[in-house]
Amino acid sequence: MIETGKRIRLKANIELLTRVLAEEIEGCHFSFYVISAAPEEVIQSALEGIVPTERIFGTRFNYNSATGEIQSISHVAAGYGKVAVLDELQSKLQVSPDHIVYVGDGSSDIHLMLHVNRRDGFTIAVSENPFIVPIAKRTVLSENALSVLVPILEDILKWDARQIRELFASYGLALQDWDKMRTDWLTFHEDAGRPRSEETVLVN
Repeated sequence: MIETGKRIRLKANIELLTRVLAEEIEGCHFSFYVISAAPEEVIQSALEGIVPTERIFGTRFNYNSATGEIQSISHVAAGYGKVAVLDELQSKLQVSPDHIVYVGDGSSDIHLMLHVNRRDGFTIAVSENPFIVPIAKRTVLSENALSVLVPILEDILKWDARQIRELFASYGLALQDWDKMRTDWLTFHEDAGRPRSEETVLVN
């Protein structure tokens, strides 16, 4: 699993993202944690030297001491399991629910995103997954991990585009393309009794 983690292709500038969040932005302090449905060892290996192991929570196994084989699962960090991990972290860090920002990219994030939204937290989708995009308060698509800063700075800190570009520039990054677009997919069915047809319309 350690070798598998080393082969995972990470988004660019994850290490820089953790450093930027660790620095106070307008008096706001961010603590960066990873909650993943993947095996803990895989994520720890993938993020070695970037995120401390004590800040990574994944699916945890019990191993056979003689053979090293997996015997059982002691903790699952998926679905409601992620909700339990977040609640434990919130209690430990003494953070109010409306000060939580959660970033997700897959179906295992649905329950946690709904949980965060219900308590006035902020959720960001970083994929086009059709199950989480309608749930997340913002969606950002980029190969650069720093992209998640955009909705945080815009919606939470109320920065404008100039301030955001200047922040990126201060770290040697020029923001080239920034397209804001909302896409709605609509499917129509004819009323009963009429010839049935189906049409999908893309509205930008």
